[in-house]
Amino acid sequence: MLRTGTIGGRPVRFSWVDAVVILFVFSLLYVIVRLGSGMGVPFSPGEGPQISLDWRMLPYYAGRSLLRMFIALGLSLIFTFIYGRFAALHARAERIMIPLLDILQSVPVLGFLSVTVTAFLALFPHRLLGAEFAAIFAIFTGQVWNMTFGFYHAVSTIPRELREAAAIQRFDGFTRFTRLELPHGMISLVWNGMMSFGGGWFFLAASESISVLGQNIQLPGLGSFMAKAMTEGDIPALLEAIVAMVIVIVLVDQLFWRPLVAWSQKFKMELSNAQDPPRSWFLDLLRRSKVSAWIARHIFGAAYRALDRAILHTVMARRQATREQRGKGVVRRALAWALTSVIAIGAAYYAWIGVNEIAALGWADLGQAVLLGMFTLLRVMASTLIALVWTIPVGVAIGTNPRASRIAQPVVQILASFPANMFFPLIALLYLHLHVNFELGAIPLMMLGTQWYILFNVIAGAQAIPNDLKEAAKVLRLRGWERWKTLILPCIFPYVITGCITASGGAWNASIIAELVHWQSTTLTASGLGAYITETTARGDWPRIILGIVIMALLVTLVNRFVWRPLYQLADRRYRIEVSGR
Repeated sequence: MLRTGTIGGRPVRFSWVDAVVILFVFSLLYVIVRLGSGMGVPFSPGEGPQISLDWRMLPYYAGRSLLRMFIALGLSLIFTFIYGRFAALHARAERIMIPLLDILQSVPVLGFLSVTVTAFLALFPHRLLGAEFAAIFAIFTGQVWNMTFGFYHAVSTIPRELREAAAIQRFDGFTRFTRLELPHGMISLVWNGMMSFGGGWFFLAASESISVLGQNIQLPGLGSFMAKAMTEGDIPALLEAIVAMVIVIVLVDQLFWRPLVAWSQKFKMELSNAQDPPRSWFLDLLRRSKVSAWIARHIFGAAYRALDRAILHTVMARRQATREQRGKGVVRRALAWALTSVIAIGAAYYAWIGVNEIAALGWADLGQAVLLGMFTLLRVMASTLIALVWTIPVGVAIGTNPRASRIAQPVVQILASFPANMFFPLIALLYLHLHVNFELGAIPLMMLGTQWYILFNVIAGAQAIPNDLKEAAKVLRLRGWERWKTLILPCIFPYVITGCITASGGAWNASIIAELVHWQSTTLTASGLGAYITETTARGDWPRIILGIVIMALLVTLVNRFVWRPLYQLADRRYRIEVSGR
């Protein structure tokens, strides 16, 4: 160890750990700047970036994809904290916001791309930044809904005693969020964030290799590399991309998600500590580093304290407001209502345009879309129910056994994060060889992209079981089915329902890929709304694109309203973990 100087007037001894951390931080900043500089290069739709299948380009492509993924993850967190919290704390708004969230998660990625690509390209003409924002927004739509539902559920199920304590302490909104809501939802947020990140990988090829409304835009990234390899039938390049994807997922798991999982255990609601909590070698390394401690205290800590003081100043100013200031508040509320009205009028205007587009099609097209929607609905429900059969026992085994978690988490993360649609063409060839009916064969393909939503929620629920209850079950000698019926199933039930809601929404989204599979000259099509939307989007048929999205949104809303929402209310009413019984 070497004495290198002082920090805050105190002598500090730096070790090799600090050198590694400093090198890692500066290398990370350099890579981010280097990759970010490629987003603003000149661009025109007819002369976009050319994707090379040279394996030496894979590190650069992987970096560009990771940058988009983490930007989308940051935006998803911001949306989650605002939307999920507001819906959980305001009952009137919840009646509108949660059904709207159901609709939004049912809109396929291609549906968002159809609208956003042209808009983003117009915002940044002759620059690649417009296409980059469109891709990031598409990845965002693949990540955000699961995280928002998870955080909404966490805030909704805060024990009454903790909410009453926050009210007695007169917590302002920011303090309540940072001291109560965020800690209570941290475990769920981490695991749902991990799953959402995997959902982003699933739609990476569709986000980076954009073929919509007659435009073909390929952005440098692993997704576009895989898409080109599939188009050209280049098996070696596809295998190289698969190896690169696995390496990237393992690195992200070890350097990002695994430390977060270990760190989030401090927010577990229990009176006694678990005997073998999750560990992370990288988190242990950071905790040994004085540089990381200094960064956490003087940079992140200072930013948090400054934000806390600013919000406290605002709260105190509001409490001491004069009548004149209250009048200004009335003006501000009037402006807010005016802005909301403008947004509502704009939404109604575009909805009216959509209705006119659909009205031009006729009853035959409407009947066809509804019938195809029913076919897809049956596949969605089948894939969700089949996924429940194996995800509950496996998720509980991983979540309740830290040793199994250390081994299984990287494996599950790889399986969940890997874009299973890359295997769809090979599976399609297997189906052709075995003469499998693709109307049924599309169900396993949908499961590959949606079963992980349930698994990760079950793991989060199992990890959130208080150690006190586990010890009580041991004292009472609960084993086998009695232990499952009395302890495990009631504790994980709210998480299972949250997983089912997001999994069914993800299954609808995955149908656009699973019901229509291409491999060179071979095409397999299952009768369903997903294949219908994919085909009409490729043709740029706006009336049928809108019709397909509207039918899908209506079906998702109805299923959530009459199936999942009652179960969710049951979970909130009967299976919420309280600090003390009432």
